Amino acid sequence: MEHQDLEVALHRARALILADLTAGDVAEPDVVTFVEDAVAHRRWWVEQWPEGVAYLDGLVAQDVQDALLEKYGRWPLCPVCRDVDSAGPHALDVEPELGPDPRWVCGTTGAVVARVGGLGPGGAG
Repeated sequence: MEHQDLEVALHRARALILADLTAGDVAEPDVVTFVEDAVAHRRWWVEQWPEGVAYLDGLVAQDVQDALLEKYGRWPLCPVCRDVDSAGPHALDVEPELGPDPRWVCGTTGAVVARVGGLGPGGAG
């Protein structure tokens, strides 16, 4: 893989996750640091396994989601079950876990909410 192609893929993953964080109004400076850390980690990862470049968007989304869970709680919250889930709010899942064209999906209903990078304002967040 050429260096330029890797940079484009990493910038794309960063932009998609920042768009989702911004849509959920959680793109605070410390949260953006999680994105930068995930991108740095995945840079190394894809340098080791160049074929994995197609999976960067979903993997960076999952990395940021995991970092947020440890520090702040679930993100992005499921808008599908927000009013009907008696067990309380739950986060959307990234599907496929390792594959191209990742989407935010409700793990309870299976409903596709948005592509990674496509969460709307006031939606999941």
